[in-house]
Amino acid sequence: MIVMSGVSEAGDYDFFDFGEFSGYGHAAKIIINARSRRLTYISGSGKRVTYHIAVPKHGKEWSGTTHVIGKYIRPDWSPPADVAADHPRLPNIIPGGSPRNPMGARAITLGVGNVAIHGTTAKMRGSIGTAASYGCIRMRNEDVIDLFNRVDVGTPVEMIN
Repeated sequence: MIVMSGVSEAGDYDFFDFGEFSGYGHAAKIIINARSRRLTYISGSGKRVTYHIAVPKHGKEWSGTTHVIGKYIRPDWSPPADVAADHPRLPNIIPGGSPRNPMGARAITLGVGNVAIHGTTAKMRGSIGTAASYGCIRMRNEDVIDLFNRVDVGTPVEMIN
């Protein structure tokens, strides 16, 4: 098997081309590795794209298998109860597209709790590569846009701690 890899000009993700290799089956999937702070999208043909991410902080971790249940462009955001309790000055809703909206450019919602794979604000961009969220998977906006364009509702997602 020949593996070709490369890093984008921004250095944000890697491409792996497995050619005719079919060991991953025909369905696309997302694998999130909390320890390495990386999310890998594997296409139905076996091509991989890996992104740097922020993962849930201590006490907010989750693991197991779920799937994509929704895809949203610049969604509004309402802080969940635990976030609102820790940050009582937050408004009840932050409109999509606002520079203060932690969902960033895209949100890919998952079938577990109030969890999404989403973009970030300029202020929180430095959290990528850390354990920082309340359960969500945080990505750079350019990366979540790329992933958003690759995934479909129903795509399986596996979180490994």
